[in-house]
Amino acid sequence: MTSEHAPTGGSRPHRMHGAMFMPIGDAGRAELVEKRLADAITGGHLRAGDRLPSEAELARTMGVAPVTVREALMALRSRGLVITRRGRNGGSFVSDEADPLAFARETLVRSSSLAIRDLGVHYAALTSAGARLAARRAAPSEVAAIRARLSRIEPSGTSSGAPHESGAWRQAMDDLHLELVALSQSARLTRDQMRLQAELSPLLLLIDVDPAVRHRQWKQLDRLLDAVEAGDEDAAGATVESLVSEAINAIDGLRLSLHGS
Repeated sequence: MTSEHAPTGGSRPHRMHGAMFMPIGDAGRAELVEKRLADAITGGHLRAGDRLPSEAELARTMGVAPVTVREALMALRSRGLVITRRGRNGGSFVSDEADPLAFARETLVRSSSLAIRDLGVHYAALTSAGARLAARRAAPSEVAAIRARLSRIEPSGTSSGAPHESGAWRQAMDDLHLELVALSQSARLTRDQMRLQAELSPLLLLIDVDPAVRHRQWKQLDRLLDAVEAGDEDAAGATVESLVSEAINAIDGLRLSLHGS
């Protein structure tokens, strides 16, 4: 991707990209704009070289004043997450030094086991609710569309024999999970899923480096689609709980190893 164009995200669902810049609302302070953009960068949803929308566009879509966006971008520049270039092809871009894995490791080291497991409980409850509703409401063609996208991702996280870049793998899996929850036909659940997923995704990125972990995640999502397609709400909920439990155990185990290193 060149830095002259805004990120299109390839085949990412439009709502995934749009949600990064959804209105902040009445609490539209620079700190919230900074956090929204920082989360997108450190979570790997915005990548090195990606061009951010203009200050005016960010202000309009986030529902804040341009000066608020300007202040947030200054803070992001001071953290090394964003650089600004002048000239014809200028603008604000995600810094090449904005390494999602480094930020995720720092976050994990600062976290406690209780906080990690509480995040898992919240994520499992929300995703399970979405999956159960999807099993009740989704049309077969909608499930088939997600399954077709899943089939294009190698279960081992590799493509043509070469390692699948972990950020792209995580982005693809996040998109598929969000699309599945969206089949619940609940806009509120889908928005909440997106927010919570942005918090958990950087930590999942740390365990994605293991091809065996990626393979299990792929198989679990495939089983979840089976349950939704069959209209089996209980199986869908149980599959989500198993998927999240395994991921949280791996993340907490990694946290312990980082503390011991």
